[in-house]
Amino acid sequence: MFAVGSFVTSIIMALIIGGIAGWAAGQIMKSSGSLVRNIILGIVGAFVGNVVLGLIGIHGSGFIGSIIVSTIGACLVIFLGRFLTK
Repeated sequence: MFAVGSFVTSIIMALIIGGIAGWAAGQIMKSSGSLVRNIILGIVGAFVGNVVLGLIGIHGSGFIGSIIVSTIGACLVIFLGRFLTK
């Protein structure tokens, strides 16, 4: 059976990790943006980071590993966004 509490916890953790990763990527890449933009960047970055790093055999586990992978992915998203808009 589907556990609602587990789902809610997962969403909250994704938002926390996304926010931290988005903020960190914004600091690394010298990007300005709102908290909502940073959370979205972090969540998209988590997906991109997991795919790209997974292709070369690197996987983040745990809270810190998830933040690192998400931050790398968010930096890639910012870089690609800048590259495509120039």
